[in-house]
Amino acid sequence: MVKQAVRAGAMAFILVMALHTSVVGAHGKVSMEQDSCMRRAGDNSMVHLSAYQPEHDPSAHYCTEIPSGGETYLVIDLVDQALRDMLVGIRIVKGTSETEDETVSLIKPSYHPDGVVGEKINLEKGQYTLFIKGEGVPPVHYEYPLRVQMFNYQKFFSQAIGPTIALLLLIFIGYKFTKTKRVQNWLASRRT
Repeated sequence: MVKQAVRAGAMAFILVMALHTSVVGAHGKVSMEQDSCMRRAGDNSMVHLSAYQPEHDPSAHYCTEIPSGGETYLVIDLVDQALRDMLVGIRIVKGTSETEDETVSLIKPSYHPDGVVGEKINLEKGQYTLFIKGEGVPPVHYEYPLRVQMFNYQKFFSQAIGPTIALLLLIFIGYKFTKTKRVQNWLASRRT
């Protein structure tokens, strides 16, 4: 019976570690295709967004979750050469609708042969959307939802699921282990 409990515990540990490592995400050491800051339109058109807040943390960079309001530098990398050869414009709105919400920053369409588009903007707490449009054939369109100084419940729950499952499995295994006859007999002998 102890062997079964050990096996069940080992299987639970392996399962929890597999689940936990699948929800862990990093910005720095992932391939371009897996980077959450990378957007793809069509087959071969990609852009990358980085946000910096030197007032708060000079070495940190963010993507769509910006930890605090204030002066923010948004840097868009036009990864593909095709984007560098077409007119590209940027619009940042407070909200989610490109046409109905307030525009807080606008970069008119122009060519960016170096592949970098930058904008310094003062962001307040709230939700914004960054729209990138390339006027090519076919036209390209990218969107980045930006959350400034907001708690991300989805990220919290996705990171909490692995440890929660581990805790529930350990409680279940502990309960089953304490109900075995050997443990019951041992406990009974300790009471007398």
